[in-house]
Amino acid sequence: LLSAFMALTVAGVGAALPGEWEILVVDAGIASMHTAVTRFNTAVLLDRTHIGPSNISLPNKGCLVNPANPRRKDCTAHSVVLDLRSNTVRPLKISTDTWCSSGQFLPDGSLIQTGGDLDGFKKFRRFTPCDSGSLCDWEELENVELFQGRWYATNQILPDGSIIIVGGKSSYSVEFFPPRTAAGAVKFPFLSEAEDNQMDNLYPYVHLLPNGELFIFANDKAVSYDYLANSVTRTYPVLDGGPRNYPSAGSSAMLALSGDYSSATVVICGGAVYGAYLQRMTDEPARGSCGRIEATRIDSVWEMETMPFGRIMGDMVVLPTGDVLIINGAQAGTQGFELASDPCLYPVLYRPEQPLGLRFMTLNPGTIPRMYHSTANLLPDGRVLIAGSNTHYFYKFDAQFPTELRIEAFSPEYLSWDRANIRPNLVNLPQRVAYGEVFEATFTVDLPVVGIPEVNLASAPFATHSFSQGQRLVKLSVETPTAVDGGGYRMRCVAPAGGKVAPPGYYMVFVVNLGVPSVAQWIQLV
Repeated sequence: LLSAFMALTVAGVGAALPGEWEILVVDAGIASMHTAVTRFNTAVLLDRTHIGPSNISLPNKGCLVNPANPRRKDCTAHSVVLDLRSNTVRPLKISTDTWCSSGQFLPDGSLIQTGGDLDGFKKFRRFTPCDSGSLCDWEELENVELFQGRWYATNQILPDGSIIIVGGKSSYSVEFFPPRTAAGAVKFPFLSEAEDNQMDNLYPYVHLLPNGELFIFANDKAVSYDYLANSVTRTYPVLDGGPRNYPSAGSSAMLALSGDYSSATVVICGGAVYGAYLQRMTDEPARGSCGRIEATRIDSVWEMETMPFGRIMGDMVVLPTGDVLIINGAQAGTQGFELASDPCLYPVLYRPEQPLGLRFMTLNPGTIPRMYHSTANLLPDGRVLIAGSNTHYFYKFDAQFPTELRIEAFSPEYLSWDRANIRPNLVNLPQRVAYGEVFEATFTVDLPVVGIPEVNLASAPFATHSFSQGQRLVKLSVETPTAVDGGGYRMRCVAPAGGKVAPPGYYMVFVVNLGVPSVAQWIQLV
């Protein structure tokens, strides 16, 4: 009876709630464990390898050999690239095991992917994206490797364009790409101090603060880390509510940077009850608390909030407006194979500028459970790409929560039809800007502009295991727009002064008018 009531509630109430869902691809061939959107308006989807066949074949009868069973060949792909214009996928070949690995884009737009299991434990891989008419593919880097194997690590691009790789299972250290040979793997004792007997220090939440230090959170603890000096400069108060990282399955995002960029606020939401992983407590209700802290303020403490739903394995996506979409996940259990139940179908919008107690809005529910190993990524058109979910060790389609090969998109309320006449159309933008450069953005809009629109830079993060590595939104300093001949507006914008605010690389640029974003254009910040 309860299930029937909930189904009726979803069907009856969902239609009245904001947001729309659509299926983009019925069968992507793989269940995406890791997803990243490229500057060519494609998305790279990546599962683990060496788990048996997927549902899409490698081209030219290409086959992989499982190092754990050399006599067993696998002629299917475990990575694909999705063309967002045609909603078609192309198989990619990746040779080493990417299970629970990490990644980040370099300033040149190529994706560096690190670690994994088995033969992928110390690997670097590169994907240099291309337009949909070309045939780019994964490259296994042969002349360089990680100093220490990394499994469940986190990557973050730094102000100089290099990447720091933090932690991993039994890896209490950091290292860099390109490798810093003199430094090697640098010991980082905080990770071992944060560990408990169910390893709640995995996939640490790492955010680059605008002062150049790293906010690093593991389990229920956080520090500010000066990676140049290899020193912890500050220890934050413990966050109440139990463990938050893998396998306890919370999520985290840094809110949009704006103004003089001196302040940065981090939000961490959800998580499993301690012991749920060890005791396989699949029906234990998830926590619904969130902690919010201004990480750059000396005397800051955690401000606690409560989500409308307890949630584990939720993805936090920073939207072009600065609001945060919390989507995917479950309401009971923990991360791990077949360790969760009660999928959380309702997305939630977190509105950081609203008063405490009024920041959460429940959105239109989906119909497809997205639980362990699912992802969510912001797209240039303002939608959110939803992929993956495989709660099983292998692909399994005859289960309560089957391996999910469908790809969806969720459209937030700002894309509703009744806001089309205030949605900007970004017409012209330079392809490349330097730090501190003043540049112009030209846009049109159906109704006259009221007030000053925003111009916001959004990074393209690497999403995996309920955390988007390298996620960032920067609101630029802008002047009042001026009308131009023939219709439209021109607005002067100022690029961030340096890489501490926005590391070098490619960003999606959105014009946001009255809370409605344009389709983004890509810009390279150098």
